[in-house]
Amino acid sequence: MRDNVIQLLPDSIADQIAAGEVVQRPASAVKELMENAIDAGSTKVQVIIKDAGRSLIQIVDNGKGMSDTDARLSFERHATSKIRKAEDLFAIDTFGFRGEALASIAAVARVELKTRQKGEDIGTQINIEGSEVKSQEACQCAEGTSIAVKDLFYNIPVRRNFLKSNAVETRHIVDEFLRIALANPATYFTLHNNGVEVYHLPAAPLRKRVVQAFGKTFNERLVPVEVSADFLRIYGFVGKPEFARRTRGEQFFFVNERFIKSGYLNKAVMNAYEELLPQKTYPLYVIFMDIDPTRIDVNVHPTKQEIKFDDERVVFRFLEAAVKRALGAHSVTPTLDFDNDVNITIPGFSGFGQMGASRGGSPSSNPKKTGGGSGSSGGASGSDQRNKAKQVPKGWENLYKTADIDFPKEEQSVDGSEIIVDPETGEILPAIAANNPTTITVQSEINRKSVDPPSLGKIEQENNHRPFQLHERYILTPIRSGFILLDQQSAHERILFEQYQKNLEQAAVSTQQLLFPQTIELPSADARLLKEVLSDINALGYDLQEFGQNTFVLHGIPSDLANSGSNGEEEAHIEQLLEQYKSQLGELKLDKRTHIARAMARSHSIKKGQKLSEIEMRELIDRLFACEQPYYAPDGKPTLVTYGMEDIEARFT
Repeated sequence: MRDNVIQLLPDSIADQIAAGEVVQRPASAVKELMENAIDAGSTKVQVIIKDAGRSLIQIVDNGKGMSDTDARLSFERHATSKIRKAEDLFAIDTFGFRGEALASIAAVARVELKTRQKGEDIGTQINIEGSEVKSQEACQCAEGTSIAVKDLFYNIPVRRNFLKSNAVETRHIVDEFLRIALANPATYFTLHNNGVEVYHLPAAPLRKRVVQAFGKTFNERLVPVEVSADFLRIYGFVGKPEFARRTRGEQFFFVNERFIKSGYLNKAVMNAYEELLPQKTYPLYVIFMDIDPTRIDVNVHPTKQEIKFDDERVVFRFLEAAVKRALGAHSVTPTLDFDNDVNITIPGFSGFGQMGASRGGSPSSNPKKTGGGSGSSGGASGSDQRNKAKQVPKGWENLYKTADIDFPKEEQSVDGSEIIVDPETGEILPAIAANNPTTITVQSEINRKSVDPPSLGKIEQENNHRPFQLHERYILTPIRSGFILLDQQSAHERILFEQYQKNLEQAAVSTQQLLFPQTIELPSADARLLKEVLSDINALGYDLQEFGQNTFVLHGIPSDLANSGSNGEEEAHIEQLLEQYKSQLGELKLDKRTHIARAMARSHSIKKGQKLSEIEMRELIDRLFACEQPYYAPDGKPTLVTYGMEDIEARFT
């Protein structure tokens, strides 16, 4: 007799498995519930979180609300008001359409829903725990919907334990909040975290919404983009080249008002900035595309952050040309006030055609994109003036003559050149080496000692055994048994990491005061993060003080940084430090000071493509082998590879 081993899973377990695809972390629930609120026609959406969403995620909207029957059905899997037939999946113009969000959230949390339709005197309240309806009754509540998600993953403790720190999870929530807020500037949004209001974003034109989200200094950085054709419309803003940052920062793509990630489209934008940016700097952009929903597929990923175009080559060329035209027009476009028309008239292009009736219209005429509000142009801060000193080519505006840019037509295709991008970061590969690499001096203040690492033998650096640099990335130096090949960036990261760890323990780091203190204004999320780690950063030699809201004043920097020839780049170092710290938080559960030491080492280390003199290479080698752990960088990557004579001889046999 054969044993049957396949069994149907209980509904409760099946629901939890399915929920894992939709609700990966608290930010996933925030995203789904905010999108539902937008689809309900809300003009005001409040987001309230506690303990990074672990204890509470509450979304309150003033939308159309639900009847008692619809309120109950909304928690059934694949219950949706937006799909009637399979063909509808390929003409999606709303956000939550699969009918999975509420069912998935209810499977892994305790949920309380209160909703009332407009014109009704009484509403409905439903309480659900782990997909089980505990109660449903009439209640008094405001028009619209309030949904509170409590104790997320309470019934899956293993999943709850895999959540990151509160700082990391809060950052993911803020990211999702800002993406939806940018896509819907006509909607009033607020975000409260542990009882404190973090964002207060009244309805506003798109330009002002960008400034609301990232700070008033962003107003003068923005260059409007606006082009239309019958098959595609692109609008939004890109950053002026002189304000490019050394971290990716604020880069957003929206297709039919849905945020997407695309290294391919990022390559198109970077192509438009070719020859305009210093090496390894990145522009800001908030770019919207409106396209016929039948010509894209939004069902390629559970999070709906990846889409497919029916002809991505045309979109690539059109986007590149649109950004080039905007940058070319920048030389005659003054900084605009919020209330002024930000459109650029593009001769030779028709209106948006049939697409204009769906979600189109210009930013000034589309109520979805404009809303109310007024404001004034933000003046340039001292930090912004310093950023303008970056090596941006003089007369760059003339590089892109608007009459010379050929926008592709739909039937055109791109050339046969291959586009290589990192699928996760969108970084262009391979990286282009700098034409004028910067020389960085390796400091020698620490006491060096003679080290004879096991199996490596003594490093020989006599005149007849000089190290040399390979492709401005690696250092090759002979040893008695062969030679070693060092990764210059990884090696320097190890040196700095151990140095910063000692500095944090001893708190005896010297600070060089700046002759003129510098004002630094950061986006709200970065400002909150900096406040959390400010005391530890100052322990490493900075003298950085809060100056109200999102502004800080830098009075001094570490002495070794001041001596390294990087004066004038203090703000860029702070930005890099925060970016590295954020990326470190998502990788390992380390203590805060270890994260800071790793982030400082990463942001201040010698980079690939930087030329070193022979003295600097010798110094780097000496300091590496004076480290406690010379063989690995802080992220676990090797700092060097050893080649023995027998390995070399084997290559010639």
